[in-house]
Amino acid sequence: MKTVAALSLLASASAFAPAQTGSRSVTSLDAMSKSVPFLTEPKNLKGYVGDVGFDPLGFAENFDIKWLREAEIKHSRAAMLACLGFWQQQYVTIPGYTHVDDSNLAPSVVGASAMLQIVFWGGVMEFWTNKGNVTMETMFSDPDRVPGDLGFDPMGLSVGKSQEEKDRMALRELKNGRLAMLAIGGMIHHNWVTGEPLF
Repeated sequence: MKTVAALSLLASASAFAPAQTGSRSVTSLDAMSKSVPFLTEPKNLKGYVGDVGFDPLGFAENFDIKWLREAEIKHSRAAMLACLGFWQQQYVTIPGYTHVDDSNLAPSVVGASAMLQIVFWGGVMEFWTNKGNVTMETMFSDPDRVPGDLGFDPMGLSVGKSQEEKDRMALRELKNGRLAMLAIGGMIHHNWVTGEPLF
């Protein structure tokens, strides 16, 4: 008796189940981003070192990916140097200048002329390394130019390395640079908010 009642309940419950159709649509997860799984994978990032499918605003679809990668690498390198400089400035003072504990105040100590020299020579280096092609439209007029590769390797760190080893080092540089871009922002804001030196 109990078995018959259980079977009748099961049969009546199946009446409310959705009907099966002949063809079922399956969503391919291969086309989804690895880092943001609810977004589709950006197509223009394929083949670049450090691609994890993260482009939620679609920059790679609207801008030249080589130009974007060049900008990311340059900002990464500048941020890594800035983190080191921000940290060491608290402990080391250039002879002839007044010591300040707060690294945010260091530019006011050296004055505008020193800061403008940095900007000027940064522009000269940008112009020189790109052979005068500094706009987004002309920077990669040479199709063989690799973003971030300035041919600067005075210590020979890439000599005799396979492409896989070079890509691994490039990925390390990219990850450390991305972290440094976040870190320098955190360091600057720490000093602004607390009004105290970093350490």
